[in-house]
Amino acid sequence: MSKKRLIPKLQLARSKFNPKKLVVVVTKQFGDKIEIGDPVSQSKIFQDQSADELIFLNIESDFNSIKTLSEIIARVSEEIFMPLTVGGGVTSDEDFRILLSNGADKISINSKAVEDPRFITSMSDKYGAQCVVVSIDYKKEADGRYYVYTRGGTKKTELNPVGWAIEAERLGAGELMITCIDNDGMRNGIELEVPKQIVSAVNIPVICGGGCGLAMHFSQAFIEANVEAVCAGSFFAHRDQNLIQTRSQIANSGVVIRIQN
Repeated sequence: MSKKRLIPKLQLARSKFNPKKLVVVVTKQFGDKIEIGDPVSQSKIFQDQSADELIFLNIESDFNSIKTLSEIIARVSEEIFMPLTVGGGVTSDEDFRILLSNGADKISINSKAVEDPRFITSMSDKYGAQCVVVSIDYKKEADGRYYVYTRGGTKKTELNPVGWAIEAERLGAGELMITCIDNDGMRNGIELEVPKQIVSAVNIPVICGGGCGLAMHFSQAFIEANVEAVCAGSFFAHRDQNLIQTRSQIANSGVVIRIQN
């Protein structure tokens, strides 16, 4: 049995104190941003706490996206030694090449994947499916159905997240990262209905996140939805939340997860 993964998610946005600089932020329902700190410093903390890997997402991808993002990833990769998934504003083969050459191990794509599904296949064929992570953001509407959103949660599509996950795998995605916008940053638990359905429908690893406020929320996602990994941002932004302690609590719930040596 493979061990489940615990992944800090570092969302990047312009600093309100220095608009030319990208900093780590946390959000609520993809809206209000709270600055947390420098991405390199935060990465080193998570490495010391034995994170399995890190996810970096530029949530203001219109801001000098790939150049600025690649510079940050290059600095991070010089300081830490763990897999890095990087995304935000990736729209071309050149974007993939630049990020991978600067230290990224996997590239997350979202809006581009929806708008041009052939891009998934093209990048999978060229760089390998293991490099292609399709990110799926979704929200529950008044009709009780879930819909996929793009453009940082601002543009509704008619796609169902489960159906889109199945299609993304068929097109060549090697991994899926799914987030419920309604739960993002709320710390009231992860939406598990959609992850559960997606895990049952695909044969590639599924990462879910959005809403972790307690260690039990990670355990619930692992046990009830059987996801491969859980990612979190706001949860680890609070000083009283430590990766090592959280990992032990998850293990105590019966989940097979790596414990720090």
